[in-house]
This record gives sequence, structure tokens and C-alpha cells, in this order.
Amino acid sequence: MVELLILLRYEYIRPYNINYVTNVKTMLITILILYVLANCFEYFLEILNYNHLKKYGETVPEVFEGEIDQEQLAKTSRYTVHKMKFSIFSSLFNNVLTLLFIFGGILSFYNNWVGSLEYSFISSGIVFFIVLTVAKIIIDSPFSIYSTFCIEKKFGFNTMTSALWVKDLFKSVVISSIILSILVGASLWICNSIENWWLPVWGFFLVFSLFMLYISPYVLEPLFNKFTPIEDKDLEEEIKSTISKAGIKVSGVYRMDASKRTKHTNAYFSGIGKVKRIVLYDTLLEQLNTEELLAVLAHEAGHCKKKHIIKNLFIVELLSFIGIYVSFLVLKNDLLGDIFRIENTLFYTKLVLLNFVIAIVLFPLSPLMNILSRKFEREADQFAVDIVGSGKPLADALVKLSKDNLSNMHPHPFYAAVHYSHPTAVERIEYLSKSTVCQ
Repeated sequence: MVELLILLRYEYIRPYNINYVTNVKTMLITILILYVLANCFEYFLEILNYNHLKKYGETVPEVFEGEIDQEQLAKTSRYTVHKMKFSIFSSLFNNVLTLLFIFGGILSFYNNWVGSLEYSFISSGIVFFIVLTVAKIIIDSPFSIYSTFCIEKKFGFNTMTSALWVKDLFKSVVISSIILSILVGASLWICNSIENWWLPVWGFFLVFSLFMLYISPYVLEPLFNKFTPIEDKDLEEEIKSTISKAGIKVSGVYRMDASKRTKHTNAYFSGIGKVKRIVLYDTLLEQLNTEELLAVLAHEAGHCKKKHIIKNLFIVELLSFIGIYVSFLVLKNDLLGDIFRIENTLFYTKLVLLNFVIAIVLFPLSPLMNILSRKFEREADQFAVDIVGSGKPLADALVKLSKDNLSNMHPHPFYAAVHYSHPTAVERIEYLSKSTVCQ
């Protein structure tokens, strides 16, 4: 990335300069090597995790003794192995496809095809990104089908019909196309109208993201699921009373018909500010008792009370702020087109190439973000303990959820450190079992 920024000073130097050509070739090789190394590291972690599971997969963790037998543990291991193998295969396929697309001439061909359409700057950009998005959805569909109707069905999680899957796919394509058209159209209009466009574009994305956070529970989510107020009014009052201890007002508690797609469980808060809407999967309501459910929601309330969502948003927007400014500098010239040897590089093609490079550069950031996320999760766990008065209800809930969701109970510590946004189930349950209320 440093070399890339240094090369920005060659804005008006063309490829006939021998030093420039040499630097460009070096950058291309460097980018390719880093991409391969990053993905090899991911495969190394998967193999490490797989071998760790083979070694310890038949041992019941102490915190699960009496709650899970060897048959259930064996099923959990099989489920984890199936997902590991599928993840590696799909990753290999996507990586090969990405290399062919970027380095194999497909992007160059696509760049020339869109350029030949002779549409306006904004219309061409919308076509460029919508075609890519729809193509990606279509390519990913066989993997989604296998995951849903083979792996998830085999282990008793999938409840979705093929008709519902097709319906969801159609809705996703339509919604993605509409949202993408708005984002791309408005962003390109700003880029085409304002010379120093980076700050207005960043501001637009920030406002649009907040807007989507606000309308999604009321406009987008109901397109896929049915939300109804929970029928148990006593439970609703207990939930509101518990959450109010965190200084949060609950506008409503809703039951979501998640069981028409999966038997997996979840619960979440939505809304901006101190007024929240609580959504409970119907599968969760069936698995947890009232005390455990309140503990889970107290944990979610802890994220709000500790301002974890705001902190995460600040970090993301700070990175976006820096990223868009760097993008502004890079996109002012033809450096990316020269590096990847694409002639007459369109603005949109440069964006694709820049996104590819930035993803490689930011690869080490993901483990750091997960460290912060795990810290937030521990704080939310402690907050739940303080609210309900004990760590036992949340620990009991985690035991049930881990068991019912066939969660890997033996992830390799290094794999978990890199990939897990939460402490492992065993770590959380051990912590909650020993935790006391903070005064």
C-alpha cells in the first residue's frame, strides 16, 4: 500500500517511463503474492481447526457434562466437519474465480463492453454494478442450495421449501438492485458534479446507512418474515421491566416466524437511540425458559448500554473516511489500470480493482476487530449478570443454544482468536459460572 501511495505522484507520467513500468509490474506481483498468502493463511487455519477437532472432538467439555452425551457430541463434530469442508471448497472456487476475473482478462473484457454501450456516466455505472451483483448472486446460488438443502437439512436445521428459497432469491435480487441503483446513482452524481467528491460521498454513505438502519425493521424485514407481538403479555412486561434497568425503552416485543426457514435461534434489538424494538425468533421462545430469555436480552441490552454499537459505527466510519480519501487520490489517475493492464479503464472498473487491493491491505484488521468484539461481548455478559443478579441463567441459556445449534465446542485457540467475534461457548460459560454482580 505504501508503494501504491508513492506512485500517486506519477499522475501525469505514462507507462513509457521505464522506472514507472518496473514499479507497476512490481506492484502487480506484490498484490498477487499477498492475495495468495492471505488465502493460504486462511486454509492453514481451517486445517489447524480441523485437526484440533479430530484430537479433542470426543471429549465433553466440563461445563457441558450432564448436558450432552457422546452421540450428540459426535453429531456436533460431524456438522462442524461438513461445514469446514464446504467452506474450504467454496472459498477455493471463489478465489479461483476472483483471480480469473481480475487477472484473467474477464474484467478487462467487461470494462470494454460497458464502455461500448455509450450510456451516460451514471447509467453506465448502475449497469456495471447491477450486472456484477446479479452475476455474483447467480454464481453463489448453487452453494447456497447445497448449504441449505444438504448440510442444514441433513442435520435437522433446514425447514425451508424450495419454493420459499426461490421467492427469497427473487426478492433479494430486486431489493439489492434497487438499493444499489440508489447508492451508485447518487454517488456517481456527486463524483461527476463535485471536484473534491470524497467528503460528500462519505457523508452520503453515512446518512444512507443510518436511514437504512431506521427503515429496515419496518420496510425490508417484513418482506421476508412475519412479525407479530408476542401473545404472552406477562413475558412482555417482564422483558420491558428488565430492559428498562439499562435505561432502554422498549417500543414492542415481536415474535418472528424464523421456523419457516430454520431451527437455528436468535434475538436482536433494532432501532436508533434509546427506544428499541425487540425481535425474538419463535425457535428461541420454544427453547429457553423465561429466566434464560431475560438473561439473553439483558446481554443484548448491555451492548446498547455500553455503547458498543456506536463505538463500532465510529470505527467503521473512521476507516471509511480514510478509505474514501485514499480512493479519491488513487482514482484521480490511471495507476490501477496500468498495474492490472486494463486499457481505457472506466471509473467503475478502478473501483473494483481498488476494492480488491484494499481488501488485501485490510486483511490483518479483521483479527483486531474480533479482539475488540470479544471484549464487548465480555462486557455485555457482565452487564447481564448485573441486571439479572446471577450468571447462571445466561450460562444455562448458552449451554442449551450451543447444544441445539451444534456449535463447535473444540475450536483451536488460534483459529478462534483470528475468526471468532465472541469468546468460545466454553469460555463464556466458565466465566458466567464464576461471575458475581459488580457493585
